[in-house]
Amino acid sequence: MLDDKVVGQLLDSAATRLAAYGYLLTGSLSEADQLVQDAIVKVAAGRRRIADVPVAEGRVRVAMRTIHLAELRRAGTWRARYAPRVARGGAAKYSPDPASRSAVGKALAALTAEQRAVVVLRHYEHLQVPEIAAAMRTAEATVSRHLTQAQSLLAATLGEIQPEPDRIPIVDGRRR
Repeated sequence: MLDDKVVGQLLDSAATRLAAYGYLLTGSLSEADQLVQDAIVKVAAGRRRIADVPVAEGRVRVAMRTIHLAELRRAGTWRARYAPRVARGGAAKYSPDPASRSAVGKALAALTAEQRAVVVLRHYEHLQVPEIAAAMRTAEATVSRHLTQAQSLLAATLGEIQPEPDRIPIVDGRRR
């Protein structure tokens, strides 16, 4: 549960970061704004009282990711069931925002929604394949396939991507 004071502070200090994260996930400014609003409402309606703005921002980010991945699953189910019945074609996608015309924006726009989500979770959230698979409720092999395909497409457009080293847990071997 967020009180009005925390919501105001959250919007003052983190609105730009949350909107950027939403844009990375969705690829659309309007969808990003809607995602931020939906996540804030979800967190505000929760049972736990949150009085700390950084904690609230973290909870909103998790809610954004959860809402977006749920929408991807719903859209995938819809496409599998009903897309063959719907006539193909229609107007080309128009994107009024200048960011989508940049090299990175064009490269990300070329990815499927699933590939884009995997790339954002891997390179922006720094999640490992098992963590992404758990968040997306899919197999690790599916995540790896999406990640490999997305990195190939991005490398073709943007140049070679240097892989990040996997996180290595630091363990203190001394007993206390």
